[in-house]
Amino acid sequence: MPVKILSVDDESDLELLLTQYFRRKIRKGEYEFHFAHNGLEALTMLLQHKDFDIILSDINMPEMDGLTLLTKVNEMRNPALKCIMVSAYGDMGNIRQAMNNGAFDFATKPIDLDDLSLTIEKAIEQIKYIRQMQAEHTQLESIKSDLAVASEIQQAILPRIFPPFPENEQQLDIAALMHAAKDVGGDFYDFFRIDDNRIGFVIADVSGKGIPASIFMAVSRTLIRATGIRGGSPAECISYSNKLLSNESVDCMFVTVFYGIYTISTGEITYCNAGHNPPLILKPSGEVEELPMPTDSLVGAIQDMKYHDETLTLKPGETLVMFTDGVNEAMNADYKEYGDDRLKACLKAHTGDNCRQLIDAVRADVAAFVGDMEQSDDITLFTLKRLQ
Repeated sequence: MPVKILSVDDESDLELLLTQYFRRKIRKGEYEFHFAHNGLEALTMLLQHKDFDIILSDINMPEMDGLTLLTKVNEMRNPALKCIMVSAYGDMGNIRQAMNNGAFDFATKPIDLDDLSLTIEKAIEQIKYIRQMQAEHTQLESIKSDLAVASEIQQAILPRIFPPFPENEQQLDIAALMHAAKDVGGDFYDFFRIDDNRIGFVIADVSGKGIPASIFMAVSRTLIRATGIRGGSPAECISYSNKLLSNESVDCMFVTVFYGIYTISTGEITYCNAGHNPPLILKPSGEVEELPMPTDSLVGAIQDMKYHDETLTLKPGETLVMFTDGVNEAMNADYKEYGDDRLKACLKAHTGDNCRQLIDAVRADVAAFVGDMEQSDDITLFTLKRLQ
């Protein structure tokens, strides 16, 4: 597209001078000149055609002078529209005012066309840069909008209705929270009914953050749910998921997973911990017990890994507290971690709370510890309490 230049001058001989000097660029389609004879006529043209790139304007003109025109151009708020002001050499007061009011550059009469050509080229470079920045800004706004939608979708695929099993609300309590460090995250939790007496539940943490982690998270969550709902053991579910994820893994991504099956009638939990943080058991007495460290490998990194089932039994009043490392590794301004001891102390201080109250208490305690430090990792909490 040619550079569109609007020359504004009440002296008609300037039109012939410009078209003659820039004739080669005009013939090549590089420049396109338009002419107005005062500021009012120029303003009308600018309002009718909003694709002008450069205004070459005299300062002293009838009806509307160049300084007034410059003010009107500034009101259009188009940073890619550059004004080059022209006046007599002795009129430095007006030239200085024009520069203070946002003119890109100036030229003095009689016009040195070689110098004007360089000024126009400099203006064109500025225009190209600004338009590139505008295009990138538009692209970033589009990405930001897409990320907002992606965040909503990600939250929508996680269970959000609590209590999730109202028919069993006298027997168990469940609550969960996922708060991403960026627009989208890699943590997830899930729970689903396997049969009338068993519920599958999972908490997981994908390596990395942002969009790649969120995509891997969605795939992992869907695969584990689809496999687990069939009713096989946790080890079988994780083994099958690992095999498929290992085949499809990109950039060596992986996910740590704690997957368990809760038997409502007995409180028994059969679980497989694939490299995830050991959950905690909060007892009615306030004692906090930590499950053994995992010995099974994380999911999605190595194909054909063997996984193993473990068991535990929740007694009435006991709560299983699961979390990702965004909780215990949250840092404050002194670069100290929140830590397992603070987490246990917080849980002990809220013995007897229901699952939602317990999650809210931990979230508030972590936030108070971190202060103004930016959240560095996704924070996910999942609590399951046996009521009777």
